[in-house]
Amino acid sequence: MKTMDAAAFDQENVFGKGQPNDAFAQFFAGQSYLNPLTEAGKCPVFLANVTFEPGCRNNWHIHHAAKGGGQILICTAGEGWYQEEGKAAVSLTPGMVVTIPAEVKHWHGAKRDSWFSHIAIEVPGENCKNEWCEPVADADYDRLAD
Repeated sequence: MKTMDAAAFDQENVFGKGQPNDAFAQFFAGQSYLNPLTEAGKCPVFLANVTFEPGCRNNWHIHHAAKGGGQILICTAGEGWYQEEGKAAVSLTPGMVVTIPAEVKHWHGAKRDSWFSHIAIEVPGENCKNEWCEPVADADYDRLAD
């Protein structure tokens, strides 16, 4: 369900908004928030609830891995977008799961008229690293139909 009201969204966002995602702000258009759900280094799988303010999205990026790797998104609140390079954007709503194989260039974020949260799961693999690419062009994002 779309929501622009931050207080109402906070009630829906059961995994919590967390703190401003300042460490990765350069790779986002708009404000995002990060709430780690597992502790890096202590758990073999890192999970975090990522929250995007309306209109916020991350840059195109690729999860590289020699073996395994990739990312899984579990949509939990609000509405957003996911797009792989060369494919149409997919509308995201709570309950949807997106499986992103390693080496697939993609982006994800909120719709312009809704807050959005998903749990991001880093799929374990060998020699995993993230490559941040160019921002999603405003003109391309603005063409997406809500």
